[in-house]
Amino acid sequence: MRKTIVKLAGKKVLRVDGDARVRIVRPRKTDRLKKLARKPRSRSIAKAQIPAHARELYARLRAVYPNAHVELDYTTPLELLIATILSAQCTDKRVNMVTPLVFRTFPTAQSLADADPAVMEEMIKSTGFFRNKTKSLIALGKALVERHNGQVPDSMAELVKLPGVGRKTANVILGNAFNKNEGVVVDTHVGRLAVRLGLTRQTDPVKAEQDLMALVDQGDWTMLAHVLIFHGRRVCFARSPQCAICTLAEICPSSTV
Repeated sequence: MRKTIVKLAGKKVLRVDGDARVRIVRPRKTDRLKKLARKPRSRSIAKAQIPAHARELYARLRAVYPNAHVELDYTTPLELLIATILSAQCTDKRVNMVTPLVFRTFPTAQSLADADPAVMEEMIKSTGFFRNKTKSLIALGKALVERHNGQVPDSMAELVKLPGVGRKTANVILGNAFNKNEGVVVDTHVGRLAVRLGLTRQTDPVKAEQDLMALVDQGDWTMLAHVLIFHGRRVCFARSPQCAICTLAEICPSSTV
């Protein structure tokens, strides 16, 4: 009986008896690239270097996305507030498909307060969690009428007291509807990229926001969130970041190229 010995990696051997055939398959280049993509290298950044690193990242992203902006459609602070509440666990694209009818039907805080829950639920059903969102929007309308004469307040302290409004939503309203930089919007994209880019180790949105606020000038807080969101939606995807075409590849601690 013929025996064939094949040497394997790690000093192991494979013995094949008789006429059995052995085929040696070499890893393809694409397989190696996929493996690298699954295990991005980590290049740690010294704590003292993070501010300069953040400024360089921000400058590059501003150059790539000079017109970055909130991608929810709106014309008034109330419309942006409604759209932002609807965007929870939903894409901006879907929200923008729903809001034209919502805005026409409920153009004021009073009309929002007087809304028929069944009618509103049907309008916003496709955004998900529509029953809770309906309750929040109607309660929001009532609160605006009772406390603010039907107007959306322009301060963090007053906004976060409104039904359905947390710090992230308040930052969206202040930064975009009122051009006030009182914080950094930390949504899913911003939180994910902030860690991946080495700007923070915090996964809690409030703690991550505090770290980001310390890294750029206050006047840039709103735009910082915009460029990170744009980049996260267009290049730095959660599962398959496009490092090969990324403007940050050479300075990103998680780059695979």
